[in-house]
Amino acid sequence: MARTQAPEYDERKLAIVETAAALFARDGFNGASVADIAKRGKISKSLIYHYYTAKEDILYDVMISHVRELEAAAEEIASDETSAETKLRDLTHRFMALYVGAADRHKVLLNDLDNVPKNKRAEIISVQRGLIETVRQLLVEIEPALSKSRALPSPPPCSFWRHQLDPHLVQSRRRGERRHNGGAGGGFDAGWLGESGG
Repeated sequence: MARTQAPEYDERKLAIVETAAALFARDGFNGASVADIAKRGKISKSLIYHYYTAKEDILYDVMISHVRELEAAAEEIASDETSAETKLRDLTHRFMALYVGAADRHKVLLNDLDNVPKNKRAEIISVQRGLIETVRQLLVEIEPALSKSRALPSPPPCSFWRHQLDPHLVQSRRRGERRHNGGAGGGFDAGWLGESGG
């Protein structure tokens, strides 16, 4: 009979992922060791290795948990029986809310994807491409002429949302600030979200 997991299994695993995300975001994947994760998380290395066989597996969970959460939000909103304009606005608002709580994971995703094993990296990229395709389809539904435009976002993955929903930009907007040109995420045009400039 299969051994059942302890009730705190998922909670402990999430704590490891969140601790690793903070360290990887600050020091880079190669700059943070399993010992560093254990020290910061106030747990033993043996406990970490109970959940993960290698540091690369932790990195994968940091990234895949982030993009899967975005994917779930996109699928939920895309299935709504609302207009494309409403879906795009709602999707962007949901992504902004998710990014606020996942700045470390997003930074790790942007900087350390090459450190994930190839097969797992392909899975992450596939989810990213699906997210971008969801946005492409909504934009074309709103304005069919864009289907022939080179201005629409296209792979490589992450580049579009990196510029439109950079975590630092999102937090600045939450504080009521407006950032246009320059900075980590470039400018953000609220007009295509149907928002006012105020």
